[in-house]
Amino acid sequence: MIGAISALVAYLLGSLPFGYLIVRWQKGIDVRITGSGSIGATNVMRNLGIIGFVATFVLDVGKGIAAVLLASRMTGGQPWWIAASAVAAILGHCFPVWLKFRGGKGVATGVGVFIALAPLQVVLVLVIFAIVVAIWRYISLGSIIATAAFPVLVHYMKHAPLPIVLGAAGGALIIIVRHHANIRRLFMGTESQVGKKKSRAPSP
Repeated sequence: MIGAISALVAYLLGSLPFGYLIVRWQKGIDVRITGSGSIGATNVMRNLGIIGFVATFVLDVGKGIAAVLLASRMTGGQPWWIAASAVAAILGHCFPVWLKFRGGKGVATGVGVFIALAPLQVVLVLVIFAIVVAIWRYISLGSIIATAAFPVLVHYMKHAPLPIVLGAAGGALIIIVRHHANIRRLFMGTESQVGKKKSRAPSP
């Protein structure tokens, strides 16, 4: 019973729409009608600049960390419920009940969850992200590859219990699936690159 409650609490923590609230507070608009339509830090930056990005990113990371640590405390460190709560927190951000289940892509909240599960592996994931972006200049590609690498690193380096590895893999899968539009644009060659202006789509 406590485990199920911890997962529900993790979902509710993850569903706190900080990006939406910050933009609503500062500009009086729904951030989801702008840019990518996400409530995440990158879309907030399109509306409020770097300060909005940092504020949203830190808060979203924080709620991911809090969800996992709280679940660990509530359940006495039971791996299955910690893993379930990790996934629930990311689901909460992506599908927040407060916003009719229209949320973000889960990257920052995922970073927080991953930090709570395996902080050293997160450092390596960030290095992978930086290398991919430096070579190919696609932030989305860096996010996808780095996210996919996390459960692999947790399994082979941390030798974590199976539930934790599965929780990491489940969280990573949600984040990758939420990047489906980016993946489609990557295959089509229309995804925007760092330092390059978006090219206009040819007329049909």
